[in-house]
Amino acid sequence: MPSRRSLLESVQVPADLKRLTRVELKTLADELREFVLYSVSQTGGHLGSNLGTVELTVALHHVYDTPYDRIVWDVGHQTYPHKVLTGRREAMAGLRQLGGIAGFPRREESAYDTFGTGHSSTSISAALGMALAAKLKGEERRVVAVIGDGALTGGMAFEALNNAGVAHGGLLADMLVILNDNDMSISPPVGALNKYLARLMSGSFYASAREGAKNVLKNTPLYEFARRFEEHTKGMVVPGTIFEEFGFNYVGPIDGHDLDALIPTLENLRTKRGPQFLHIVTKKGQGYKMAEADPVKYHAASGRFDPKEGFPKAVPGKPTFTQVFGQWLCDMAEADERLVGITPAMREGSGMVEFHKRFPRRYHDVGIAEQHAVTFAAGLACEGLKPVVAIYSTFLQRGYDQLIHDVAIQNLPVMFALDRAGIVGADGATHCGAFDIAYLRCVPNVALIAPADEAECRRALSTAFRRDHPVAVRYPRGSGAGVEVGRDLDELPWGRAELRRQTSRTSAAGGPRVAILAFGTLLYPALQAAAALDATVINMRFVKPLDAEAVLQAARGHEALVTVEEGALMGGAGSAVAECLAAAGLSVPLLQLGLPDHFVEHGDPARLLALCGLDADGILRSIQQRFGSRLTVVRPAAAG
Repeated sequence: MPSRRSLLESVQVPADLKRLTRVELKTLADELREFVLYSVSQTGGHLGSNLGTVELTVALHHVYDTPYDRIVWDVGHQTYPHKVLTGRREAMAGLRQLGGIAGFPRREESAYDTFGTGHSSTSISAALGMALAAKLKGEERRVVAVIGDGALTGGMAFEALNNAGVAHGGLLADMLVILNDNDMSISPPVGALNKYLARLMSGSFYASAREGAKNVLKNTPLYEFARRFEEHTKGMVVPGTIFEEFGFNYVGPIDGHDLDALIPTLENLRTKRGPQFLHIVTKKGQGYKMAEADPVKYHAASGRFDPKEGFPKAVPGKPTFTQVFGQWLCDMAEADERLVGITPAMREGSGMVEFHKRFPRRYHDVGIAEQHAVTFAAGLACEGLKPVVAIYSTFLQRGYDQLIHDVAIQNLPVMFALDRAGIVGADGATHCGAFDIAYLRCVPNVALIAPADEAECRRALSTAFRRDHPVAVRYPRGSGAGVEVGRDLDELPWGRAELRRQTSRTSAAGGPRVAILAFGTLLYPALQAAAALDATVINMRFVKPLDAEAVLQAARGHEALVTVEEGALMGGAGSAVAECLAAAGLSVPLLQLGLPDHFVEHGDPARLLALCGLDADGILRSIQQRFGSRLTVVRPAAAG
């Protein structure tokens, strides 16, 4: 535990920062960085991004009157210093744990969290809304959006910039956009914007000459002439006019770790009217040498670690579904030269590092631009290539219109590898893949496969890739049942379920014969529950096309059906089964188990599944509650 935190302990609310001298603020920043490092080492969580925003956070809360003045943090995975300074220092011990504070800003958690985030590129839009609301209400508040260079690659950020620089009903928003440029998102940033920022940062001659000339000419008749001349010439020296063309007053770049530069700049900008843009340069992992040296590795800690030793070496274990996908992607690319891999800035998270190394010409990181990723894939498919879009379930939501309009209507063979389907754990509701079953199965031409384990996942990926229409394969975060994965590229029988357990009941004397229809990895807890009930279990595998024959056969051979899925119940796979039964005119008691109609909080995934009643005991309990009066339990369920 850090021993030197006297100043930090004296800060209970951001207003306490206003009484501190510049020297004391620098000491506070050192203590805050030390505390954040210690805190994350105890709980896990995002690390490098938070170490990089310490001085910025101190400066913002020192200069602005928060929470009256609004600060909107893009993505929000850099807000741990903000949480510490806004009355949640002690609560950091429960960060991202069930019942504890979230890893992202949440409005219900604190008045200082002015806007809930988790997905990127939303801050400028939200801040613009707040700034214009203040104008309409006659309030003299200031609004700041803090956005990283990675998040600025998102199209939504540019839509907001384009809108923020113009008057709305005669009103021009008083807002500040701070570009936190650390040349590092989760994966290395890509695209023309990143190259532009690199060129801009390298223009030290221009920056020093410009400021020097201003100081010399200020309060002289030549100053106005020089200012006008600068507007015509600076575009020839530095390609730095893009933000000013959007209608912003651009300032920077300045050192984002230098409080002597940050505080006066923010004080000046706070008094200015209209849209302002401040470009700061920071280092991800600042002050922690291991994180500075490897910002990708130290982006986030999965659990506890010793700050002196760094992150522990990974212990070989069961392969994760992400690793299974990464290996399959390389193997299929070797077998089929038409395969092209696409990721929206999640190379590491989606398991595409090895593919990038081996097939660099067929690897495309489009930045944080999910809409573009989907339509880009559609364009590739039009020309006979076979695009594989590796994307988190929750991020595909952002490209939903493109999936329908550009892929499905044209029936193009685009494959979607949906990682993080279902509960994700510590990242909480913003990253929970709860809705993909419901939002995909209603789209014509789109098929959806939910493999039960690692080996079946590999076969499902091969099956999806070889179809001539859009197919998505959903799989969860982490590892599965531990089923050995081969290296073949075999397929699953298209649209066919698999009988995994047959009840031995011959009559309803001991209670109704129950069949559990399991979708995805919940097959295994369903098998455990079925052993206690002597129930039939069918591994459905395909959400769409649904194996109607298997469903109807189960309905005719059993007195009750149960569907189990790690997805939203409303409109989910269980609804597909209900629709199938209704279409056939069969009336069979049907119990649908899945994620409830509320957002699942952050916490340990196994614990969250249990709270949702989707572990073996929960499935058994739900079946007993529904059919228990006539149901005989054979033996206790095995441990989940």
